[in-house]
Amino acid sequence: MMRAALLAFFLSALVPAFAQSPQIPSFWDARERIERPQIELPRLRFLTTVDFPPFSSLDANNQLIGFHVDLARDICRQLSLDAVCQIQALPWDELVPALENGDGEAIIAGLAPTAELREQLSFTRPYLKFPARFVAARSAGLPEPLHRSIRGKRVGVVSGSAHEALLRAHFPDAVVVPFSRADWMLRDLKAGRIDAAFSDGMRIANWLAGDEPDDCCAFVGGPYLAPEYLGQGLTIAVTRDNADLATAFDSALREIDASGRFAELYLRYFPVSFF
Repeated sequence: MMRAALLAFFLSALVPAFAQSPQIPSFWDARERIERPQIELPRLRFLTTVDFPPFSSLDANNQLIGFHVDLARDICRQLSLDAVCQIQALPWDELVPALENGDGEAIIAGLAPTAELREQLSFTRPYLKFPARFVAARSAGLPEPLHRSIRGKRVGVVSGSAHEALLRAHFPDAVVVPFSRADWMLRDLKAGRIDAAFSDGMRIANWLAGDEPDDCCAFVGGPYLAPEYLGQGLTIAVTRDNADLATAFDSALREIDASGRFAELYLRYFPVSFF
């Protein structure tokens, strides 16, 4: 059992560290056909928030923008429901009550499909996941297989996080250096006080895209997908009595992925890929 789990973990390192072209994640089987239910709605309102950039936020003109906003509009077009498509922003704690009260048809806001919520709601399949990644100085010399080259290296990680548990479980030969804050960890990485850092890939990608690293560092190894530590990924939620809509969303999301449109959106909002 343990060997199978380890094999699955390391097989989730989808691309080599030296790959130059941006890596576009895809979680859909191109050979699968998803039967799309017939959906007729007088309104298709997606509920989201304004405090989850780059997924959803307000621009300088107070207009809702972001990856989720564009993806929701593409789903509406794919389902030929763009004429009745709406996107509304609410505070986070009002999303589920609004959905259950009929004030919206779907939540697209990073709501985790926990076992408890699955008793209340139906969810699509994940369309995006957040892998764990190592980042190291360009001069560090950490070749694959990384679980060997990381042996004895000082690796920063946020204390008490899922990433710390993942690091300790799957890279037991690394010297774990806990930090209370991710920005302090990355600062010490740039200064050479640690050999590598292990954290959320999107957070690291955003850091690498900024001015602070000054091209000091790069991803190495990975990406590592471990749902038992990091969750199932991003999904869209609907009410349990509207499960056909979730299936229709799955069909639309698969077509958006197959058409290349998902790749366009991903690179627009994540120019430094975290995969």
